[in-house]
Amino acid sequence: MKYCWLVVLLASLSFSSQAAKKYVRYQFQGEESYGQVTGNQIQPLIGDIFSSAKPIGNPISLSEVGLLLPVKSNKVFAVGMNFASHLPSNSSAPPPIFSKLVSSLVLSGDTVKLPSDAKNVHFEGELVLVIGKSLHKATQAQAEEAIFGVLVGNDITERNWQRSDLQWLRAKSSNGFGPISPEIVTGLDINDLVITTRLNGEVVQKESTKNMIHKPTKVVSYLSQYFTLMPGDLIFMGTPGRTQPIKKGDEVQVSIENVGNVINLFE
Repeated sequence: MKYCWLVVLLASLSFSSQAAKKYVRYQFQGEESYGQVTGNQIQPLIGDIFSSAKPIGNPISLSEVGLLLPVKSNKVFAVGMNFASHLPSNSSAPPPIFSKLVSSLVLSGDTVKLPSDAKNVHFEGELVLVIGKSLHKATQAQAEEAIFGVLVGNDITERNWQRSDLQWLRAKSSNGFGPISPEIVTGLDINDLVITTRLNGEVVQKESTKNMIHKPTKVVSYLSQYFTLMPGDLIFMGTPGRTQPIKKGDEVQVSIENVGNVINLFE
């Protein structure tokens, strides 16, 4: 009996490992392409990664390419108050939604230059959904099929501006206020992944996405009632725990198990 359970466990682990895939958008020899990452190599792809990508050519070493933002997004949304440990919202109500400008997005490794009058900037480690299908007025079942994969994100927020401005646009969308990881990861159970945020190496946030108040399918379905979601659109899914101010010279690292890391220095 113990042997049978061991066989089942190993088969499950093997399946999970095979199911998860990583994709990047990169520049190589003056051309932009998508590729699938295996170890330290990229297999170039031709076609649309959301529907019909196929391998082409020989693998390239990751060290030889320049990684780009993983998608060309039309829209970037975010969910507020999605963890009780941070700020709770009513689970039976619509998810609290706001938007971030596409121009706020930067990659892990980029230095974020804080605006000179930003005095109360906070980190917010988050899971980020990548939409893979055009979607409008979708059910939750249809929404689940439209979630292509996930990224790691940091929803940088200037709290003073968040309280004082008519909209959260400046507080959430200043240049560099949307760091994301370069790899889109597919094939994971996104409803149970641990988010860990470190400030200068010290753990300051740690919680599983299983504690999200508004689950990914609910959020995607809700957004689709009012907006046509397109392949490459992103949704930041909210931050757990407490946040605190960051200052020039600080390094913030957000990690999500089996997804990746976002590491940025602030100046």
